[in-house]
Amino acid sequence: MLYRLRSTYREYSPQFWLVVGVSFIDRIGGTMLFPFFSLYITWKFDVGMTQAGIVLGIFSAFGMVGNFIGGALTDKLGRRNLIVFGLVSSALSTLSLGLANNLTTLYPLAIIVGLFSNIGRPARQAMIADILPEKQRAEGFGILRVVANFSWIIGPTIGGFVANRSYLALFITDAVISTGVALLFYFLISETKPKASVEAEAESMLETFKGYSIVLRNMAYMAFITASILMGLVYLQMYNSLSVYLRDNHSIDSQGYGLLMSTSAITVILLQFWTTRRIKFRAPFTMMALGAFFYGIGFLMFGFDPLAALGSSFQLYSWDISLRGTFLWFMGAVMIITIGEMIIMPVSQALAANFAPEEMRGRYMAIYSLAWAIPATFGPGLAGVILDNKNYDPNLLWYIGGILCLISILGFYALHLKLGGQKRFAATRVDEELSTAN
Repeated sequence: MLYRLRSTYREYSPQFWLVVGVSFIDRIGGTMLFPFFSLYITWKFDVGMTQAGIVLGIFSAFGMVGNFIGGALTDKLGRRNLIVFGLVSSALSTLSLGLANNLTTLYPLAIIVGLFSNIGRPARQAMIADILPEKQRAEGFGILRVVANFSWIIGPTIGGFVANRSYLALFITDAVISTGVALLFYFLISETKPKASVEAEAESMLETFKGYSIVLRNMAYMAFITASILMGLVYLQMYNSLSVYLRDNHSIDSQGYGLLMSTSAITVILLQFWTTRRIKFRAPFTMMALGAFFYGIGFLMFGFDPLAALGSSFQLYSWDISLRGTFLWFMGAVMIITIGEMIIMPVSQALAANFAPEEMRGRYMAIYSLAWAIPATFGPGLAGVILDNKNYDPNLLWYIGGILCLISILGFYALHLKLGGQKRFAATRVDEELSTAN
């Protein structure tokens, strides 16, 4: 195993590993705060999930604007400085969320945070695509997933502990970490933007923004984004609405929820690299369909409680979690969802990069962010309509999720039928797989 790890390390450039390490530090701060944001809003301002969903929707809507601005600036100005600017401005604006004292103040703050926290995201994705050649992208993004999920072991566990005592401390910690990461990016990581063509260099900023119309006219790419949006509407419930659902319907508090998220992270750490190696020779759109299938099964499991009659409990460290058989069932659901996640995340990012011409990578990545920004904008509010309405069974949220995953599966498979014959979207030949393995 040590030999294999050393061999894998040598396959990638030192700059890639620097980006991986710095991103890991940044993710610790994010995973301490983000999973508990819905709990923070509903607790501090004494509102339901619908109102919390509106705040999260504003955050995501203006995050889309920040992504579009960042994507164009990434192609025009480069990667590193935009990432640094995004980190510093995000730290300051996020800290202001923790200092807000009324819900009315939270709305304009969500606009500012959405803009600045997402402006550097396309630059990060473009930087990874710059560093990695096409054949390494899926596996490279898989490595990023493994390292990022180490933070999900640390972040939610610490975050749940801190959140039970002080939510403000979560915001302060995230701001400090983001500022430190900005310094590391500035001093340790060099610019990766490829040398642009004469035509691209001559483009005005307005012409660069107009380049988005080229991306939007790529119908195959937009079909890929649409199928990803449907799937994302389901997946993001695990980080927005699930904590509130578990608290209100199954008496599982923030520490129990944090344990579920850590279970997901451990699964990724143990199996992500193995999974990526097994799927990297497969047709990517069929792998997306397979991942969406696992999502559908896992989220449907939240809507059933076959172990509820098995009353039991266990104590982990200082946590006393009442199971009633349910917690273990939900832990199994999270693990199934995580299998889908391990397939989808690296493959989808590699697909987006492979769709993009080199000189338009930032803008393609900005449009790719819609796959998460649109679900994050509308998903929490729509979930709140179900969770806050006493006339609806809260499990309806998960039944609808299963249907959306089915539609997404059909969409990805249709893309495979249409594009699977192209080299960049096709399965690798068996003889090439054996040659690579040897």
